[in-house]
Formats: sequence, structure tokens, C-alpha cells
Amino acid sequence: MSKIENNLLEEIKDLEETIKELKSIGRDRIIDATDEIKEAQEKIEELKAKVYKNLTAWDKVELARSSSRPTALDYIDRIFDDFVELHGDRAFKDDKSIVGGLGRIGNQNFTIIAEQKGRNTKENIERNFGMPNPESYRKSIRLMKQAEKFKRPIVTFIDTKGAYPGIGAEERGQGEAIARSMMEMSSLKVPIISIVIGEGSSGGALAIGIGNIVIMLENSVYSILSPEGYASILWKDASRVKEAAEKMKLTAEDLYNFNVIDEIIKEPLGGAEKDINFVSNSIKDSILNNLEILNKLSGEELIENRYQKFRKIGEYQRY
Repeated sequence: MSKIENNLLEEIKDLEETIKELKSIGRDRIIDATDEIKEAQEKIEELKAKVYKNLTAWDKVELARSSSRPTALDYIDRIFDDFVELHGDRAFKDDKSIVGGLGRIGNQNFTIIAEQKGRNTKENIERNFGMPNPESYRKSIRLMKQAEKFKRPIVTFIDTKGAYPGIGAEERGQGEAIARSMMEMSSLKVPIISIVIGEGSSGGALAIGIGNIVIMLENSVYSILSPEGYASILWKDASRVKEAAEKMKLTAEDLYNFNVIDEIIKEPLGGAEKDINFVSNSIKDSILNNLEILNKLSGEELIENRYQKFRKIGEYQRY
């Protein structure tokens, strides 16, 4: 962020401390600080609007990676009336970096596939830092084929730095698992809605991103690889990450303009974590509205719709 933006953030921090002090005074009934608190809160919202109005691409990368950003399970718990997790790829093991299972909104059943990060070191180790092994993708394929059999629409939540690049993952066929997941998704005869909720990077994200509708949260990012990887490969200089992020066109606005995604869901000032219920309700509304349209298509039409969508990416800009 610029020096001006940093100064605004410092001013916001000072105002938040002032509000805490005024509330403490109010609790002690020394004075009625209601008006002063309201004035400070209005000033904070005004300053936040200035800061978040002109975020750079790198700023959005940092927001997408924030440890306080809601995870897939946070949204699943709020969007779906019920969620029953299903485990295992029936070949090797259950990899917890992708969560899959059955969910319901009202009378409509769904199959849910979601990349899941942890909030702390212990959770991240358990979830492999949200970087799927091949067994995660094979689990996803199993559940998606099951969804097709029982005619359930599929919702995927994308949030990963990329597929796990470890030796074991490569030995178990990481590349093949990603490719097969994309191939199988392209031919499923049920609606697929894919939502980028945080960081969507590399084939690890695209493996569950072949949707009829692709949606991004306002402060999420979606790209072929990380800005650090881009800078290292192109310029042999990982320190040029901010420049790389701008050139990669990885923000929701950029990707909507290039017709890569279909919809952007707004976030509160400061990011989705500031009002997760608002964002969850927006995602829920989007899922139901898009499903109403997709349900009018036959299985073959859904396949053709998906095929044409990805064939036409990059052919034109919206504006």
C-alpha cells in the first residue's frame, strides 16, 4: 500500500482505540459518549472506503491469503442447511485438504467439493496448507460422478496456493489426477457452480474449477500460479511480486473483464471476514439464482454450455 493508505490505516487504528476508550467510559457511566462513538465510527467507515477503493492487485493477493479470511467450511456451515462429509478416494487415503460431501438448501440437494485451509499451524498441517494431494482429486471425482448418478448439482469452493508438489504426490500421479478431474468435470451432465473464495492458483485450483458458472469474491484472486512463481520464472527475481501481480491480471475485476468468470460477489470493506454472514447470504443467493437458470438445460446442453464457456475465454473483453 502507498504511504497515504498506510497513514489512513493508522488513523483508523487510532479511531478504533478511541472508540474502545469511549465505550469503557460509557460503561463506567462517567459520561454519555454515544454521539462521540457514532461520529468516530462514521469516520472509520469513511476512511476504510478511501483505503479499499483503490487496492492494488498485490493488496488483493494479501487479502486473499489473510489467515483471518473465512475458509470453505465457514461458508458451508452458513450456506447449507445440512452438510454430511464423505471421505476417501477408495484407493489410498482421505486427504483433508479437500472436503467433500452432501449438502442441502431447502429441498434442493447438492454435492459440495471444497479446498480447505487451516487457521493455525496445527490445522494447516492437518489440511496440508490447503494444497491437495492426488487422492483429494480422486475423492472429488468419485463424489462428482456420484452427483451425476443421483442428479445432484455440484458446488465447488476454490481456495489453494496450488496442488501439493511433494515427491509422494508426484509418485501417486498428481498431474494425471488434476487432468482427469478436469476431464471428468467437463463431461458431467449436472450443473456445476465454482466459487473462488480466496486464493485460486495453478492447476490445483482449476482441477475443481470447470464450472458452468464461475464466481469470484471481490477480494479473491485466480491465476495460473502465484505472483512469486511468476516473478521467479519470468524475471528470476521473486522480489518483484507486486509488479508480477499487476501484470498477471488475477483480480476478480480483471478476470470478469476478460470473460474468464461470470460474476463477482461484493465483500464488506476490509474483506469477507468483516461480515461473513453477509457474504454467505450473497453466495447462497447466487447459487440458487444460477441454478434456476442451469436447471432449464438438459444434460447434453450443460456439457455444451461448459465447453463453449471455456473455448471462448479470451475471445473478447466485456468493456
